[in-house]
Amino acid sequence: MMFTTINEIEAPQLAELMSNRNDDLVIIDVREIGEMAHGIIPGAIAMPLATVPVRMNELDGSKKIILVCRSGARSANACYFLAQQGFDNTYNLRGGMMAWRQHGFDATLPSVAYA
Repeated sequence: MMFTTINEIEAPQLAELMSNRNDDLVIIDVREIGEMAHGIIPGAIAMPLATVPVRMNELDGSKKIILVCRSGARSANACYFLAQQGFDNTYNLRGGMMAWRQHGFDATLPSVAYA
């Protein structure tokens, strides 16, 4: 089955969802660990793109899953992949971390470091 469209969310929409303390929201950062050292969206889970296929069992498909990368391209690929695996509540952060920062939203250091 081929998917031609994915759900997208804009940075201000995501910030609003986060401000509502939405427990049904999961943010997954698919960038490489080195990129995340420059800051991630607060509360985001580090899951580099290459690890998504082996870690997707950690995801709760009943929650809204927001995928983030630097510009939105890798996270779009992750959305396509997860949709093919039956995840129908995934959203790509349009413009990625670049858009997040352009809107002036906070970024924090990752809470989990990998050796």
